[in-house]
This record gives sequence, structure tokens and C-alpha cells, in this order.
Amino acid sequence: MDLVDRLLDGDRRALARAITLTENEDPLAGDLAAAVFPHTGRARTLGVTGPPGVGKSTVVDGLVHLERATGRRVGVVAVDPTSPFSGGAILGDRIRMRRGASDPGVFIRSLATRGHLGGLSWHTGSVVRLLDAAGFDTILIETVGAGQAEVEIMRYAVTTIVILVPGLGDEVQAIKAGILEIADILVVNKADREGADGLVRELEATLELGAGSAASWKPPVLKTVATADRGLDAVLAAAHDHYLYLESSGSLQARLERELNAEVRGLVRDLAGRAALDWARSAGAWDSALSEVLARRTDPRSAAAGLVTRFLGRVQRKSRP
Repeated sequence: MDLVDRLLDGDRRALARAITLTENEDPLAGDLAAAVFPHTGRARTLGVTGPPGVGKSTVVDGLVHLERATGRRVGVVAVDPTSPFSGGAILGDRIRMRRGASDPGVFIRSLATRGHLGGLSWHTGSVVRLLDAAGFDTILIETVGAGQAEVEIMRYAVTTIVILVPGLGDEVQAIKAGILEIADILVVNKADREGADGLVRELEATLELGAGSAASWKPPVLKTVATADRGLDAVLAAAHDHYLYLESSGSLQARLERELNAEVRGLVRDLAGRAALDWARSAGAWDSALSEVLARRTDPRSAAAGLVTRFLGRVQRKSRP
């Protein structure tokens, strides 16, 4: 497929076309996903989430700028609310990401939530893989800011950055909602406002209460003023430290296996129900299919389709007189 070859060579037009096919659920999207999957797994993914109005887009813009200063190519998936007129993304976040807009080493794509309540688009994972296959070193995923349901971002981001600001009352709501549980890094943005130090202390105290074992990662609480690029270098350094921690502890591979397992499991269940999943496990087909996915010799959707085909064939044979 010529489109795949051009995408793997880093052709931006091919990448944009591939994302459009994926968003529109074109019949070619499945073949495209299968073709690029063996070329994924290299990019570092950062999720940026938090309540509306905390400055997520400005933080992302600053992180992109810092990453580009090191020579890394950066992809941004900005999930926007859906326009009630066009059905597409409103593109508000891209207006605030000014510095990366004209940089050939940055690719920014807005995705519409299209009614999905989790703060992300249904196609987020597929688009992240396309950016990965196209050779982007770092991929930032910014959610629309939907509250507690944003825990879904953990499926796509290795490191999750949760942003709060003082004075909006969101900090207490976030603590109660459990959004802190997904945070690998906590950022108090707009730290030049009154109440920033108090919010930092409150967050640190909450984290202490829920602290795990001495060996587990402890999310740092960092202050930023993103409009002035203050403190963003510390956020990026913390993200790097978190990645190294996951790598050295074995958690990175374990997380990857867990998410791919969940993806294939969900696809099999959606295609043929729980019975197909139970059969795959009891017949010994599940482990071999999953190992092919983990080795990136096949993609999750193809693996799930193969298991379902085998299951339906078995059902048909048993039903014959």
C-alpha cells in the first residue's frame, strides 16, 4: 500500500490522510492499522489531562517547544469538543499551540470526541499508533477535560500529567473524584496566583495518605506558569524520570502487555460475545494469539478477527447434523 510506505517515510500528507481514513472508519482503515502495527512501540507517550480551564493546551505548547529544542519530533493529539454543526473538532486547542504550528518537526491533529464521554475520541489509540509509525519520538495526548472519566487516558499514555489550578474549586472535586489516582505527575499551573502554595501542600498531603510501598513511584507536585514557560522544564524532566522508572522496574513492559491484552479481549467480546473469549482461553488459542500481538507480528484487530473466525468455524461444525 503506497499510503503506508509514504507514512513510514514520514510523509505528513500521507499521515494526515491515514488519520482521516481512521476517523471516518473507512474500509481501508483496518488494513492500514494492520500494516503499521509492526512499526509501532517506539514513541514515548505523555497524557495531559485535568479540568477545563487549567491551561492544558498552553502546557502542551511549552512541552512541545522544549522537546523540539532537543531535536525530538513531536506529535500532538488534541481531543476537542465536537462541533454541533460539522461534527468535527472545534479546534480551540490548536489556536493556543502557536509555536508548533509552523514547525516541520511537529504534527498537531485535533480529534472530535463525537459524543464519547471519556474525554477522548474513540480513535485516539489508532491515531497515536499512526504517529508512532510515522517516526515521531514523543506523542502528547491532551484530553477535552471531562472530569473523572478521563482515567481512560491511562490506556494510551505511558506517563499521565494531571493539571490543576488554584482558586477554581476544582482541586477538592478532583481529589474526591479520584483523578489523582491516575497522576504520574501533578502540575499546579498558574502558580503565580494566590493559593498555589496551599494547593501544593494539599495535594502532597493527599498523596502521603495514599502512599504505597517504598519502591513505588511517588508523583511529584510541580508548580508552573505555562504562559511564561516557567517550571515546564521540571515537568519534562519528571516525565523522563518516570519513564526510566517504569523501564528499570519492568512496569513498562507489564503495562504494554496488560493494555494489549485488554484491547484484544475487548475486540473478541465485541465481535462474538463472551463465549468466543471463553473458547479461546480453554482451547489454548488465546496465549498464542496474544504472543503474536506482543511480538508485533500481527495487530490486535487481526488477532481478534482470527480468534473469532476459528470460534465461529467450530460452532458451525458442531451444529451440522
